[in-house]
Amino acid sequence: MLFFYRFLINIIFVISPIILIVRLLKKKEHILRFKEKFCIFSSYRKKGKLIWFHGASVGEIQSILPIIEILEKKNDIKQILITSNTLSSSKVISKLKLKKTIHQFFPIDTNFLTKRFLNHWRPNTAIFIDTEIWPNTVCNINKRGIPLIIINGRISKKTFNRWKMFPNFAKEIFCKFDLCISCSEISKKYFHKLGLKKIKYFGNLKFVKSELHKFHLDRKLKKFISKKKVWVASSTHPGEEKICGITHQNLKKKYKNLLTIIIPRHIERIPKIEKEINNIGLKTHVHKPNRVIKKETDIYLVNTYGETKSFFSNCKNIFLGGSIIPHGGQNPLEAASFGCSILHGPHISNFHDIYAFLENNKITTKFNNSKAMTKILDNFFTRKERSKIIQKKIDYIGKRILNLTYKEINLFIKKNEVQKT
Repeated sequence: MLFFYRFLINIIFVISPIILIVRLLKKKEHILRFKEKFCIFSSYRKKGKLIWFHGASVGEIQSILPIIEILEKKNDIKQILITSNTLSSSKVISKLKLKKTIHQFFPIDTNFLTKRFLNHWRPNTAIFIDTEIWPNTVCNINKRGIPLIIINGRISKKTFNRWKMFPNFAKEIFCKFDLCISCSEISKKYFHKLGLKKIKYFGNLKFVKSELHKFHLDRKLKKFISKKKVWVASSTHPGEEKICGITHQNLKKKYKNLLTIIIPRHIERIPKIEKEINNIGLKTHVHKPNRVIKKETDIYLVNTYGETKSFFSNCKNIFLGGSIIPHGGQNPLEAASFGCSILHGPHISNFHDIYAFLENNKITTKFNNSKAMTKILDNFFTRKERSKIIQKKIDYIGKRILNLTYKEINLFIKKNEVQKT
């Protein structure tokens, strides 16, 4: 099966220039740094210990920032490498004031490129976030005796069933990990069935709020928001924005100074969303620096990545998308860590255990239709502010998860003091 995978990934490698050209035209790749995906590196390795983290995109990278904060302060660690696949995640890293940490794009997972990548960076410890499993990379890390860890490991039922179609291949890949720190009990069970031997579960790292970010909104926008009754619809998917617009119309009958902020999961959909919202008679404003926001604006559309937490920091009533449609929901922990009251639709299978915990603590509320959504938001607007109580609960849990996770990975960091070329 590994032979077949390598055959397929080599075909992808051959046609990858075409794919990258299309992505460049769509502004989904860095105009210069896309070459890193072919192991034409933009940075060099420093002498000393290097710890490597890899995650798919923004969410995965942000979840490990509290660990990066700790490692940045350790004298024996000279460099921290973060790799990811997306342009948005690289932008998030570039905004942080990090002394030891650099970002590179993850190479295409061919046998040749992964060997070249490892020859250049020679990591002392490799840490994969969530379920970013690339077979050639995993095999070549294992051959070099580099400690290989999964943190905040998550496998959905759908992903698990895909791996189970190739049980021998799954076991061949997953048995090469030295440790998995799962983000849930169900993922722990799935990892075990796939062949991972050492698995621990402390909780989800997204309970932890990073201190690296300063979550500030533009002064004029913050002033505008302060004069409104505000709620945020975050990580919305097609079909959900119109429901949010209808909910806005219903609430506006009672709250004349209402503002709904929509942050779609994929910002390239903004023009379609704007048209859809305008068609139901609502006035929109697209997020742009220094652009005057008209007083009569109904819907504020956010068209940038990496600013969601700034809105969570300033707006405490949050709807999390991907839950009205059968997508499986979005992780509510970031919003909860900012003390937000959260509402969601019925489709939350991807994070069922997290929602169950938060619902028991009266942090999240489920609705099944637009009428119920309106009623819940009306209740949020009228009840006493609860953000400090919520934050206190989440902070306590987050600190425990961070300490236990760091303690485990630090054992492997200490083990492999010097990685041979």
